[in-house]
Amino acid sequence: MIHEPLLRSNLPLPLLRRGKVRDVYEAGAGQLLIVATDRVSAFDVVMAEGVPQKGAVLTQLTAWWLRQLGDDVPHHMLTANADEIIERLPAIAAHRDVLAGRAMLSKQAEVFPIECVIRGYLAGSAWKEYRSHGTLAGEPLAPYLRESSKLEPALFSPATKAETGHDENITRGQAAIVVGDERIGELERLTRIVYDRGRDHAATCGIIIADTKLEFGEVDGRVILVDEVLTPDSSRFWPADRYEEGAAPPSFDKQPLRDHLEREKASGRWNGDPPPPSLPTDVIDSMSRRYLDIYQRLTGNPLPTLPS
Repeated sequence: MIHEPLLRSNLPLPLLRRGKVRDVYEAGAGQLLIVATDRVSAFDVVMAEGVPQKGAVLTQLTAWWLRQLGDDVPHHMLTANADEIIERLPAIAAHRDVLAGRAMLSKQAEVFPIECVIRGYLAGSAWKEYRSHGTLAGEPLAPYLRESSKLEPALFSPATKAETGHDENITRGQAAIVVGDERIGELERLTRIVYDRGRDHAATCGIIIADTKLEFGEVDGRVILVDEVLTPDSSRFWPADRYEEGAAPPSFDKQPLRDHLEREKASGRWNGDPPPPSLPTDVIDSMSRRYLDIYQRLTGNPLPTLPS
């Protein structure tokens, strides 16, 4: 079945913001309606084309993880079921095709201004800094680490939230200045629960979760998990049978997009600024297959059928 990608939602609710991927609406009574579109970005640029079913994978995989966490980690999700959302918000009943699979009704929280990153392996920006300086956020790491080295225990590594450009790695002490000593302790505790639970389950599926980033907020003085959880957009998933220390394993995410854009840069056809180059069909299809594949591997089931 062919699914047209959803690039933009237009629901009869007050629009709070449009992010790179999600459209967030005010739903009244301290609630938000979060719609994950099929928009895709790389190098901080949003592409003109979408990736079919990507938004549904992000929403439904987040919902699946939150159900696995149970009562151990308080979170924002009220429901990710379209019929239940419409029952609570009848004004959007005519938009069920947009809501199905990709919408989540959530508690509205005061979100902390840091990303809670946890790294089980040395990769990405952490590897780049370590390779140059032997540090992460300016603090020394153990010597003789290699690319993709396992970090034991996993390293809690906060980051700033950048409105534009890249997030910046900061120390735990710097994060404590932002949110307070007590709060950073609670954020680290909850982050480790989520990562440990996700890492252990993924290992049974032949997947390594190299790192992930989480967001938390506060509702009535209680810290809760918000936004997406352990998805290909927020995490680095590696096939365990392709892992080798000293190299970067392939990942279940938008790597085909990054590779295409790198080729466009190298050829001089794109300078890295908007507007981005157009995406070939094979790059889009490859990304869609990867998102659907990781969903099925982790949950044990294919993504539920969506309206075409």
